Amino acid sequence: MKLLVTGGLGFIGSAVVRRAIAEGLEVVNLDAMTYAACEANVAEVADAPGYRFERADIRDPAALARVFAAHRPDAVMHLAAESHVDRSIDGPAAFVETNVAGTFNLLEAARVHWEGADRPEGFRFHHVSTDEVFGSLGPEGMFREDTPYDPRSPYSATKAASDHLVRAWAETYGLPVVLTNCSNNYGPFHFPEKLVPVVILNALHGRPIPIYGRGENVRDWLYVEDHADALLAVLRRGAVGRTYAIGGENEARNVDLVRLICGLMDEMRPAGAPHDRLIEFVADRPGHDARYAIDPARIRAELGWRPSVTLEEGLRRTVRWYLDNEAWWRPLLARDGVGQRLGKAS
Repeated sequence: MKLLVTGGLGFIGSAVVRRAIAEGLEVVNLDAMTYAACEANVAEVADAPGYRFERADIRDPAALARVFAAHRPDAVMHLAAESHVDRSIDGPAAFVETNVAGTFNLLEAARVHWEGADRPEGFRFHHVSTDEVFGSLGPEGMFREDTPYDPRSPYSATKAASDHLVRAWAETYGLPVVLTNCSNNYGPFHFPEKLVPVVILNALHGRPIPIYGRGENVRDWLYVEDHADALLAVLRRGAVGRTYAIGGENEARNVDLVRLICGLMDEMRPAGAPHDRLIEFVADRPGHDARYAIDPARIRAELGWRPSVTLEEGLRRTVRWYLDNEAWWRPLLARDGVGQRLGKAS
């Protein structure tokens, strides 16, 4: 299989690229190299015979046409997206341009390629989305594949729109698609504007660790390597037209997650202990969803997948990775918006 991965220099995309190469697939990594991209994320496979990189933007139809014509992929896994909720509050236009218009451009390029190749039966367009399209849960219940959409932020609204476009191209043009909606990811190579790396790096430097509101918001946490494994399972064995919800089965309140990381930092870097003294409750994010949780029963029953890493073990691996890889994260701290409070507009 020759797999075209969009956004393969990002956090989840690079995990897919690394695993796909390790499993013997040919990979074409298409990335626009925006602020959150990092070439070091794929350094370990960059010299592999089956790896190719294309710097291209999904907002550019001509560039996409060139990439498809040059590489003629057997499958597409679409991960390229603007994904930071706080940035979407401050600058929603970029999210519409990339997540909606960019997905449209990619769908059209894939359709032209697929039709030009006489509609090969094995071709797949795998669209990777988020549980945030389903809105906010109360204390009970879980998101499933048939949960009605109710996005609450510019980010989740644009991802919901992209999901609808993918399903429309399947219904209207017959494009063979699969979709996945995942819970919050964490792990190595996570760009340092997201919660888990912010906590680790602030604790390491003795800086305040900000928690929105009272930290009562609940998320289901999925280790990124488990997610990459699930995505490739869906690509290979998922039923055409099917959606699969991918969850970590690891719910935690934000405040409990932060305290767990602080405890791991106390253990691994005791000089700064106790790190939870750095916790600082700050004004909440506008429209902050209360709780996300995913029921992964379908992917477990149909594809035999379930997460392999508990939250505590995954966080232990993640904290250790950041402590051992300063050369990776140090240059990223100077990138636009990193270390700043974004998304305060109401």
